Amino acid sequence: METVNNNIQPTWKGSLSHGWETMKRYFLPLFLVVIVLAIVDSLIGPIGGNFSGDQDYDEDVFIGPFSQVSAVFQLMIIAYWLLFVPVIEYGADLLFVQTVRRETINVKNIIIGFNNYVTIVLTNLLAGALIGIAFIALIIPGIIVACRLSFVSYLVMDKGLDPIAAVEGSWKLTRGHGWRIFGLGVTSIFIFFGGLLLFIVGTIPAVIWIKSSFASLYQAVVDETDETLYLPPQTA
Repeated sequence: METVNNNIQPTWKGSLSHGWETMKRYFLPLFLVVIVLAIVDSLIGPIGGNFSGDQDYDEDVFIGPFSQVSAVFQLMIIAYWLLFVPVIEYGADLLFVQTVRRETINVKNIIIGFNNYVTIVLTNLLAGALIGIAFIALIIPGIIVACRLSFVSYLVMDKGLDPIAAVEGSWKLTRGHGWRIFGLGVTSIFIFFGGLLLFIVGTIPAVIWIKSSFASLYQAVVDETDETLYLPPQTA
């Protein structure tokens, strides 16, 4: 499989531009990837609704999303989000990186994360905990940590790093690019809501563009950075 040097500019504009071109070139396979992600993310609704218990609705129903779900099913829902959803999302992130590189992708590989299951689950827990703690401390530190850890999933799937190395690697790799990542994140919000305005159907290409743009920024930063600066040293 041939990998093309795309000469992506590690900028806000360069990422969006390359993300747009990637979306146009790989629209159908990425459309399917996003549909799968949407299904995976939306399964929580039927699970919660099917086991809601008492059907006599009153004001207590709205206390919380799991107010009518038994403890067992609450645990099932939490387990689903922690132990299954990240594996699919990490697999999708790898597919987006491959399209950014102009590689041929196989949508079936969206489940490739199960080959590295424990690492993905632990990495997601570690990164989520760090971001959550930072947000609890103050909003701004939370945003900073979220931006600096935005490459974690790519490093796990693309470079095969373990949880600690992926977190440390993302922190090093994003040094000097925090504002670009933040700007791309803010822009993504407007892109998504712009898609909503197009009779909701527009959200699918919006998500494709957003995820392609983040993958483009990751690839651009990787291309310009000496890997010895963010990858752990090889042991004999």
